[in-house]
Amino acid sequence: MAGPQPTVAVIGAGAAGLATLKALADAQVPAVCFDSGDRVGGLWVYGAPGSPAYRTLHLNTSRTRTQFADHPMPADWPDYPDHARVAGWLADYADRFALTGAVRLRHTVDRVVPERGDRWTVHADGPDGPTAVTVDAVVVANGHNRVPRPPQPYPAGVSTAKQLHSHAYRSPEQLAGRRVLVVGGGNSAMDIAVDASYTADRTLLSLRRGVWVVPKHLLGRPSDTLNGALARRLPWRLRQRISQALLTATVGDPTRYGLPAPAHGFLQDHPTLSDGLLSRLAHGEIHPRPGIAALDGDRVTFTDGRTDEVDLIIWCTGYRVEIPFLDPALLGDGADTLPLYRHVFHPDVPGLAFVGLMQSTGAAFPLVEAQARLVAAHLAGRYALPDPARQHADIRAERRAATQRWGQRRPAMRVDFDSYLHQLGRELTAGFRRAARGGEPAGVAVVTGSADSGRNG
Repeated sequence: MAGPQPTVAVIGAGAAGLATLKALADAQVPAVCFDSGDRVGGLWVYGAPGSPAYRTLHLNTSRTRTQFADHPMPADWPDYPDHARVAGWLADYADRFALTGAVRLRHTVDRVVPERGDRWTVHADGPDGPTAVTVDAVVVANGHNRVPRPPQPYPAGVSTAKQLHSHAYRSPEQLAGRRVLVVGGGNSAMDIAVDASYTADRTLLSLRRGVWVVPKHLLGRPSDTLNGALARRLPWRLRQRISQALLTATVGDPTRYGLPAPAHGFLQDHPTLSDGLLSRLAHGEIHPRPGIAALDGDRVTFTDGRTDEVDLIIWCTGYRVEIPFLDPALLGDGADTLPLYRHVFHPDVPGLAFVGLMQSTGAAFPLVEAQARLVAAHLAGRYALPDPARQHADIRAERRAATQRWGQRRPAMRVDFDSYLHQLGRELTAGFRRAARGGEPAGVAVVTGSADSGRNG
């Protein structure tokens, strides 16, 4: 590479990786980026190896609540753009801020190894063979929608139906003429069930537990903008009561559509957004079912005793969080339980930080942008962290609050979009003050990321 040698390696050129590259460039911290794809954009690049994008994929958060602060989406775009627009917009972001010159495409990172002197060596395999770069620290932003998670527990019995994970779903043509069973309550499950309702012979939707299904528009506005307005004024429990009352008044209780009643209040799990699902349920084009009790050949028995014949099962059961290039000892009990200060900094390993390792109640793009600015300021020496004891104390307090709100559903990763965005702004200011007082010296980092942020799926 021409110019100064990189002190940061960014691994992954999706939204989180690109936002980090931009923040580092603004802070004048030299960086290099590794990405396994042949173009920037991460999971939003339809058809790219490892991308879960399907042809009918759109944002589940509205345009104005999803865009980067320094790179707005075009005002004439629809409220919920499709994957092609989002991928092109990310590519434009990389071009606009001259980020592509730092990106080495078709490079897969194999190992990130700590070296003496608090340095790190990143090993990658590229078109010209293995390569390595030694830098001063590591920032991980590799995303967590890459490794499909099988159903847990897997139902008893053996099925002769074709089975696939939603990660392998690409277009409604895969569903045509089949008796389709979609399993899951997240955004991808709802999208696929709606697709199936137009092309399959019959569509079943199985949910073990209830979810709140939110239309993409309420009261004539994108639904997430309503909660955003409340978030600036009210605590989440009061927002929960107001939002839940509004949702029930406008679309009714989920049980009205044959869905199980949610066991948790609104805003206590990832929101499921769909304009089409409730309509297709109400028209009898999607048939709701409870959890699966057993499989037997082409028959599926559900927990209410009903039995249906199916020949395609699509498991929309989410993803495992894996960071295979890091030593497991650095991850403790696992990447999805890793205690991080402000969901960014490893409190016990100076120079190891993460961008995008969180699950938001709303969009992810503005959050990774804010995380990236925090990281860049730290690596440039303008932002200082608290001492490790203070970091651990704050992590424990946040984990307790997250567990009270979200239970055991990945509390280490959960963040409230509006509250967390505000917290990151306050943290940046506090870190500037610590640095001005001569706080902890900053390290410099490797950013690893394929930035699956933005989908919430």
